[in-house]
Amino acid sequence: MKNIKALLLKSGIALSVAGAVATPAHAANWLMLQGTEPDSAAPRIYMWGFVQAQYQKDYSDPNATGGYIPPKLVGPNLTSQSQFNVNRARLGARGTGFPLDSKVNYFIMAEFGNNAATSTHSVSGSPRLMDASITLNEIPGARIRVGLFKTPGFEEGLQGIPALDYINFTTVGNQLMLERFPNSAFTANVGTVTLPVNTSNGGLNQFDQPVGAFRDVGVQVFDSFRVGNWDHSYAIMIGNGNGISPSDVDNNKDTYLYWSSELVFGGEGPFRDGLKLFAWSQNGKRLLDQTNDSVHNPTEFDRKRSGVGVKYLKKPWRFTAEYLKGDGMIWVGPDKATFDQNANPAANPTLNPANANGATGKADGWYVEGGWYLGQKWELDLRYDQYTRLKDDQFESVWKTWTVGTQYHFNKKSRLTINYSTRDVSSPNFGPTAGPNAEMSGIGNILAAQVTHIF
Repeated sequence: MKNIKALLLKSGIALSVAGAVATPAHAANWLMLQGTEPDSAAPRIYMWGFVQAQYQKDYSDPNATGGYIPPKLVGPNLTSQSQFNVNRARLGARGTGFPLDSKVNYFIMAEFGNNAATSTHSVSGSPRLMDASITLNEIPGARIRVGLFKTPGFEEGLQGIPALDYINFTTVGNQLMLERFPNSAFTANVGTVTLPVNTSNGGLNQFDQPVGAFRDVGVQVFDSFRVGNWDHSYAIMIGNGNGISPSDVDNNKDTYLYWSSELVFGGEGPFRDGLKLFAWSQNGKRLLDQTNDSVHNPTEFDRKRSGVGVKYLKKPWRFTAEYLKGDGMIWVGPDKATFDQNANPAANPTLNPANANGATGKADGWYVEGGWYLGQKWELDLRYDQYTRLKDDQFESVWKTWTVGTQYHFNKKSRLTINYSTRDVSSPNFGPTAGPNAEMSGIGNILAAQVTHIF
């Protein structure tokens, strides 16, 4: 076991830690584990990857006319209430220039699975570059990372995917932080705000860009330093604000700020126990065309996100809690580029009404989760998350989700995860079957099972 730990620590394979040990969750320093290699210790190239195959079943009921809105369908294609899927299949390489130059690190990874990062209106499951970065460790206290990589932010998005203890993201993580980008033009079929009402048009197939995947292209200054038993980390990043797409569509830049302080109980690298406190913020602007006139005339809106949280791990217990808030560009529908909830855009063909306007709306949410480790094979997980969308608006909706789960580790690199989620969704300013509740009524439970293997 010591040899395995040493190999993983030296190579810095933070994203594959979940399969390297029987307990994937940890209060790890993701900035350092994902962005750096140990000086003069990492290999020149380390190939690695992971595959996740899953089955999900949505038990939601249809609306009064027999149709299904996207929250009642299984993603990313949103065409069925049950689906087998290879949702992630990633291959990557990382390392250092040692012995040429041990202070220059690189990290590259591609996605071959079928998910919202690889599926757009024209393709489904097309391979996509997810990470491609270089880290320069020349300046003490100020490492510089450039390229495409995860943005410093909320814990659920920053940590490596194989280390997630649940199959699906929290609702606040999925809707508030997993960014969908407005379409580049408005036509009769692209950009309309009308939500779908049946399975035939309920897909994500009207977005012309992939989701942001908690990533951006830019430059980051970051580092970590120890003071006694505390490990402090910071990150300052400037990016395009366009997710994993390489271009900058509006000539504006997003700024990202991050700080964490962790009281380390013991261990090292991805295996250590500790109590981590963290805070972060993201600020940028987005272009959004809200007119219904077949002319591309977008308006600039602010997009702000921030949060604070705590994570604790000391086996056999794990605990995480985080609060997040957003201002501007509140996403309210997976069909097409929907950032408002106007049910009848034809009534105002020039400009959608400001009521329920997600472009200037607000939202917040929080989650708490915990785990109990039963030896080396089993663990039990429980999570509650709540998301308030279009807060203080007439069309405000509240999403409450309980998820109970279990994980069985076949070995140090393969595990089975089973989750069952109960969902309660409603718009409190409308009657049980009025307004948005006509569609939200009947959003039901989800059963999900997933096998993860890391190689």
